[in-house]
Amino acid sequence: MSEVWTRRQPARILVVDDNASIAALMSQLLTMRGYEVVTASDGQKAEAEVRRQAPDLILSDVRMPGKSGYELCRDLKENPTTRLIPFVLITGLTDSAEKLRGIEAGADDFLNKPVLAEELTARVKSLLRMKEFTDELETADSVLCTLGLIVESRDPYTEGHCERLALNAADLGRHMELDEDSIVALRRGGYLHDLGKIAVPDEILKKGSDLTPEEWEIMKQHPLTGENICKPLKSLRLVLPIIRHHHEHMDGSGYPDGLMAGEIPLLPRILQVVDVYDALRTARPYKPAIGHDQSAQTMREKARQGLLDGDLVNEFFGMLLEQRDVA
Repeated sequence: MSEVWTRRQPARILVVDDNASIAALMSQLLTMRGYEVVTASDGQKAEAEVRRQAPDLILSDVRMPGKSGYELCRDLKENPTTRLIPFVLITGLTDSAEKLRGIEAGADDFLNKPVLAEELTARVKSLLRMKEFTDELETADSVLCTLGLIVESRDPYTEGHCERLALNAADLGRHMELDEDSIVALRRGGYLHDLGKIAVPDEILKKGSDLTPEEWEIMKQHPLTGENICKPLKSLRLVLPIIRHHHEHMDGSGYPDGLMAGEIPLLPRILQVVDVYDALRTARPYKPAIGHDQSAQTMREKARQGLLDGDLVNEFFGMLLEQRDVA
């Protein structure tokens, strides 16, 4: 029975080695066990192969002409689109300093030369099992983001709102030179911030303004509902504060927790700024859309009133000005 029988299609493994005979031997060993194997003779060709079709696992020699295995590993691990691909360094070196270098580059595992067939297949099988778990988490994230778009579609006046928030929030995070994990969280937060509105009845959701006190209490529960939906996924841990706190105000008048100023985490404050801008620029049944300059004036006034973070409002409009100059 094949070791990969549980997968819908064979796992794709990239073998990177400048020694053609070693690459061919590893390819044969893995192909015999049901895997799809592609090879590359150096780091540059490996990167081209990854761009063409991302593998499920990479096995790379350390010493190669041009880019070393360490450099290839570091570059792929620093790229958000490839950093979750398991990367195994294969080396004949036994120096602990060299292994430490591999760990610092982000390697998931090591194999020593000469590679034993049994050890190779055992390591590959173990890492591919972890890759399947990671893929399942990514799929779950995608399903939740799709649910966020479904919630958005219940109100025809908010079409494209989530996508615009995801783009603007991530752009503002880059403008502020936040780390990549925070930028990814902001993008996901754009899609998921109002996920809890899935539990709000249509007659309240589409009413817009003039909610009764009872209806308003129901609406104010949506951040907590959204947080509870997403809480089981550890991959969304940075998104949870965005979902829960994007309606808090700097003066403590927001909901659901009445946080003030620095008590509100940075990422929710960022999303709130781009959310308010998009709301002002979009027509709703109870209000017309307003222009960019008037939106800037309105938001700066809201910051003076203690509703928005004034520094972030300035950062946001500074970013938009830079984008306009570039365009």
